[in-house]
Amino acid sequence: MVPTLDAQRRVSPPAPVDAPLALDSGFGHLDGDALDLVARRYGERGLAVSRERFSSRREHGDVVCTARDRASERIVGTLSVRFDGPAGLHADLLFAHELNEWRSDGDSLCEFGGLAVDRHSHDPKRVLAQIFHLGYLHAHRRAGCDRLVIEVNPRHVGFYRRCLGLVPMTAARHNPRVDAPAVLMSIDFASIREQISLWGGRPERLGAARTLYPLAWDEATEATMLAQLP
Repeated sequence: MVPTLDAQRRVSPPAPVDAPLALDSGFGHLDGDALDLVARRYGERGLAVSRERFSSRREHGDVVCTARDRASERIVGTLSVRFDGPAGLHADLLFAHELNEWRSDGDSLCEFGGLAVDRHSHDPKRVLAQIFHLGYLHAHRRAGCDRLVIEVNPRHVGFYRRCLGLVPMTAARHNPRVDAPAVLMSIDFASIREQISLWGGRPERLGAARTLYPLAWDEATEATMLAQLP
């Protein structure tokens, strides 16, 4: 399902010259400016941070997605895509029962983590929508995963439910990796695909949609991005 280490490389899909963001992805662990952004944003929230916190036990199979501001050349967003396997996912530490129920039903799982957006970027909502879309392409369109899981702080549950359609699946439990409470949220990738098809590439409909999906790519741009994945 996941390409081998021989396929590790980073590719920046072509984008219009006036596009404000350059999206990039590649296999391996979180490092460099992307790791610095994650550590800074998590630290601002008082969360315990370490390199191990943001890389899985199968980190060479992880996909690290980044968004770079073309004007400043700064990394303004990052997201790690982790694929399920014998070693499991980070979420298994607290939510193994829930994840095993989906596995027993035949669902292939993927976990998004290490999500950070620079709050000083020109358009943080667009950064989040497009880096989420890139993660979706890797997880569902490329690898064929059925269901997305994420762990979020309880105070962020409303945001992820409203803006991306994720549903809280548990009450809060203490996460020793960050020394803070966490809630398991999930959505099936078919629902994400439906929302992208409905709203993607229609930023003028952002208010009507009441989600971030209008800031995702349209069908043609998605096809270009998908074809350029490493």
